[in-house]
Order: sequence, then structure tokens, then C-alpha cells
Amino acid sequence: MAMTTAPAPVGPGPTDLRGRVAELHSIREQALAGPSEKASAAQHARGKLTARERIELLLDEGSFREVEQLRRHRATGFGLELKKPYTDGVVTGWGTVEGRTVFVYAHDFRIFGGALGEAHAEKIHKIMDMALATGAPLVSLNDGAGARIQEGVSALAGYGGIFQRNTRASGVIPQISVMLGPCAGGAAYSPALTDFVFMVRETSQMFITGPDVVKAVTGEEITHNGLGGADVHAETSGVAHFAYDDEQTCLAEVRYLLSMLPQNNRQAPPTAPGGDRAERRSDVLLDLVPADGNRPYDMAKVIEEIVDDGEYLEVHERWARNIICALARLDGQVVGIVANQPQSLAGVLDIEASEKAARFVQMCDAFNIPLLTLLDVPGFLPGVGQEHGGIIRHGAKLLYAYCNATVPRISLILRKAYGGAYIVMDSASTGADLTYAWPTNEIAVMGAEGAANVIFRRQIAEAEDPEAMRHKMVKEYKAELMHPYYAAERGLVDDVIDPAATREVLIRSLAMLRSKHADLPSRKHGNPPQ
Repeated sequence: MAMTTAPAPVGPGPTDLRGRVAELHSIREQALAGPSEKASAAQHARGKLTARERIELLLDEGSFREVEQLRRHRATGFGLELKKPYTDGVVTGWGTVEGRTVFVYAHDFRIFGGALGEAHAEKIHKIMDMALATGAPLVSLNDGAGARIQEGVSALAGYGGIFQRNTRASGVIPQISVMLGPCAGGAAYSPALTDFVFMVRETSQMFITGPDVVKAVTGEEITHNGLGGADVHAETSGVAHFAYDDEQTCLAEVRYLLSMLPQNNRQAPPTAPGGDRAERRSDVLLDLVPADGNRPYDMAKVIEEIVDDGEYLEVHERWARNIICALARLDGQVVGIVANQPQSLAGVLDIEASEKAARFVQMCDAFNIPLLTLLDVPGFLPGVGQEHGGIIRHGAKLLYAYCNATVPRISLILRKAYGGAYIVMDSASTGADLTYAWPTNEIAVMGAEGAANVIFRRQIAEAEDPEAMRHKMVKEYKAELMHPYYAAERGLVDDVIDPAATREVLIRSLAMLRSKHADLPSRKHGNPPQ
């Protein structure tokens, strides 16, 4: 069927039921085939799959049930009355992923370039309403050229309806945006309102104003990928949570993420019991983490050693690398992990790390995913750029997210936990249900060297050998206020544990907390720092 096919002529058509059924099958074949073989070949030549091919990869085989397949637009003018293809450029419906219901809509770039018109938008609105009403995840497969210019403001209003539904569904059902082509202008705000954004390198881009507008206004010259490609948003802007080299891998990872999420905010995430024993000891941790707080190590290896089968899904892996946010399982139960990464900026908290972790904590709390926080944090990153950039405001986002979370919360202090960063990273005083520490922990207002320089400034300055005096005072401060059991003696740490037993301790603690129930004060909503 060519996209330029005019509406079917009005007439009586077949008079018997068999004839009517044959006509139905003929029409359905046209809708399934799309505009033309040439259009499909052009899509493949761009390195992209068609909308239906993508849906087949995302959903369980044979599970997709399409909605409004025969929908056509009613617009006239600019030749639109002669171009009325079935589906109107978006395929909508539901299916299953590992047997659980998932709703999906996919732009068909072969039809009007996937541009959104009134009928197109109404189809999306309907499937979003169905997802929210039935309490099932929504996945959007984005590959569109923005609003359909020929339909004017009616197309723009369609975006408003999508944004409103994104917001209503936020924190109620998981919403995942998969960017598989261009997404420009106002269209980019729908993915920004969802829980997760996936992108594919070279073929997907997101930006508010394109390279031509940027050049006209600022004089800067840049490519589409340089302005809003997958790597830009995965590494620099933080807009994309995941970036992959091809659509097949990308959609497989969407399926994996869905397997870690509940259907909605009233359910727990699905369990997946495996063969990794809960009581498995991890003696390798005794050598993996240096006792010397100034020596770096890879926190990712600690996570691998603790979680089931060493498997986890890192969110925002390439953005704000000084903090790790990941979904994993402990004894088959999904847990959200927030961990400082000493290999990057010594694991300090800065503006981007605070934003990244805050958003992740909020997502976990919304979808009943317990939180495990692994601390090795020397503090907040100092500097004029950080202060002028609003580190106070951005750091408060993470503090607010933790304090507002009602899911089970466990903190584990591996080494350093200094100053405000210690408090912000889910300390006992902000409501963590259980706080554990390794014998290498150092919990203090600041490092011993800095503290000694402040407290004993006069003694050091007046000493015959200031350096020797400073060394003595540092040692004294450590012995008095920073020994591994200081916080435990004051009830700020529930137990100091053998690192090799970490997995078992965490699993038993999470099992106890599984029935935790906590209510927030009655209010319309909070007013978190922005």
C-alpha cells in the first residue's frame, strides 16, 4: 500500500459475511505491510528497524495485540486528504515481557516521518490511559520528526495530552522511553518525564533546537550526533540512562530492565530465585578494599561480589561516574544500590552525582525497591564552580530523596564517611533502618589531618617541630574520635561486621525489613529542592 493511497471509495462492498471477512483480511494486510517495500528498505538503509520489527523484539513472541490498527487521520489541506494511511504513523497495543503485560507505542517513521498529528496523538493517549488504568508498564519506541506541521496547533495539543499523562503516571507505573531515531523540539519532553531513557548510537538524537537553529542563533556549528546523540546524553547531559550500539541489544536490555521492575507502585518487584547461596562468604573482599583510605579501588567489584551471581544493571553508567546506581538481586529479591566510586574523583559527591543518586532513590522508593547504600565518601567536592553551580541545592535533592523514602533502607560504611556527605548518604540519623560498617570504617566530621589542623592549630604553630606535633595530633584525633567502633558505641552504627559475611548480613536484614510499613505525613505533595 502506498502512503498516497486515497480513502477507499464509498460503496456497498461485499454482501455476504465471507466476502466481508475477506475484505477485512485484505485491509489488515495493507496495514501490516506499511506504506511500501521501498519505504521499509529506506528505513533499513538508515540502520533502523521498522516499528513492527521493534515491537517483535521487545515483546514475547506472538503476544502483541494491536489497538486502532485501522485508524486514519481526518485532516484536510496541503494534500493530506490524499494521504490517509492506516495506523496514521504509530503502532499501539499491548503484549507481554516474560509473561507480564506491557503496553507499547511505536512511531512508524515510514509514514509521515513518524510525525505526530491529531489522530496519531489520540492513539497514544488511549494506550497511555489503558496502561495507567490496568497498572502495567508503558514503553515508547520513539522515531519521529516532531509535530505534523500540516495539522498546525492540533498536533501541538496532542503533545500536551502526552505530557499530562506522563506526569499522571509518574511513580504509578514504570515508563520507559526508547530513542530509536530523531526526537526534536517539544517531543523531547515526553522522554524527559519518564523513568528511563534508552538511546542507540548514530541513529537516535534528542535536542530542543537542531544544529541549523543553533548555528543561526549562536554561530556554533555542530552535527546532529554532536548536539544530541546517544553518547552526548549518556556522558554529558545525563538525559539518557543507557546507550547501545544497535537496536537489538537496546531492546534486549529494555526487557532485562522490565524484569527488575514491578508492574506498578502497588506491587513488589518480581523475584527470581537462583543458585547463589544466601550464606556465601566473600573472602575476596578482605583483599579487594585497601584499609588505607587514600588508596582507590573499584566499587563495582565489591557490588559484583555481594549480589546474586555477580549480575547487576547499572543506571547512568557513564554519567557522574563518582557514584554508582544499580539494580541487582540479593537472594532473588530486587534491590537498588547507591555506592560511591573511589576510582572516580575519590568517590566525592558533586552536583551531578547528587542529582543522579537522588533521581534513582526516588525511582526505587516509588516502585517498592529496597535501598542499599555503600559508603566510602570523603565529602562534597570543594570549588568555586560547585558552589556557584548550586551544590547546596543539588546536594539537598539527595538528602530529600533519602529522607522521604519509605522503602527498606540499609547503609554499609566500608571506609570513609566524612561530614555532610556522610549524613546525606542515608545515615542512621536521616532514617536508615539499619546501618552496618566494616572494621575499616572512619566516620567523622572531616579527615583526621584536616581536623587536627583546625583543633590544634595553636599547638602546632607554637611547637619546636610543627610537623612532628601535627603528626602526633593527627594520631591522637584518630585514636580518640575515628576508631572503627566509635560510632557503634554511640548507636549510630548497628553493627561492625566481617566484610566476608556482608552478603549474608544484608540478605537476612532485607528479609526482616520486607514487611516494613511507613507512612508519610498527610499532604498534597512535598516541595523538594530544585
